[in-house]
Amino acid sequence: MTAEAQTVSPAAPAFPIPAGVYAQAVTAVQHYTDRLFRFRMTRPDGFRFRSGEFVMIGLPNAEKPVFRAYSIASPAWDEELEFFSIKVENGPLTEHLQKIVVGDTVLMRKKSTGTLVHDALIPGKRLYLFSTGTGIAPFASVIRDPETYEKFETVILTHTTRTIDELQYGKDLVAEIKADELMSEFVGDKLLLHSSATREGEQRGERITTLIETGKLFSDLGLPAIDPATDRAMICGSMDMLKDTKALCEKLGLVEGSNAMPGTFVVERAFVD
Repeated sequence: MTAEAQTVSPAAPAFPIPAGVYAQAVTAVQHYTDRLFRFRMTRPDGFRFRSGEFVMIGLPNAEKPVFRAYSIASPAWDEELEFFSIKVENGPLTEHLQKIVVGDTVLMRKKSTGTLVHDALIPGKRLYLFSTGTGIAPFASVIRDPETYEKFETVILTHTTRTIDELQYGKDLVAEIKADELMSEFVGDKLLLHSSATREGEQRGERITTLIETGKLFSDLGLPAIDPATDRAMICGSMDMLKDTKALCEKLGLVEGSNAMPGTFVVERAFVD
């Protein structure tokens, strides 16, 4: 983002900022649907994270702010922080978060963490990023990181939502990467996107687990079926999607990894309800 965008100052918080928390200014807000939006905010000086990690964010609208886990959608090199969120009516945080505007203050705890990072995977040839809904957020970070393309020959982002309009964030993201002169240099033709809406009768309207089991995912992409010797996977989405996709990965011979013990696939269980 431009230096001008980073000069936005946060609005004066209504309550004192808790210890161990950054107070950052919102620099951009974009609403995609009545259920989804993204926002960007200033990045604290000295804040470091690995692409794919999440942080706890909240708002200064109460004496004891509500914090929720949000994956950082921007890559580790970005000068700002980006987040992709659902809108939940009467949600303790999202009811208020969805109403933020440029200049408002967002709180963020100082520690980032997560398993959707390269350190949790052993080397491979292809990287599958399986996501549903706002589960695409950590992968928005991963696919904009040069390290991803140094480690893998092909990167496949799958995004499944209920409706076609909910796919727009992912489509815009990939289009922006390919149109950006600097990012397109390291991404080249390595990045593939497979989008599917389950409730609107698209040609690709099946759940991701069905697409994998029937082989349609691979025929659509012109790739061989998943091979544990060469393929790696990251999974982020709803609890049901995590459970079903994890079980399918294990059935295919992949082994779950972690930061302490890298494997051939990883799952992120921290998400926004």
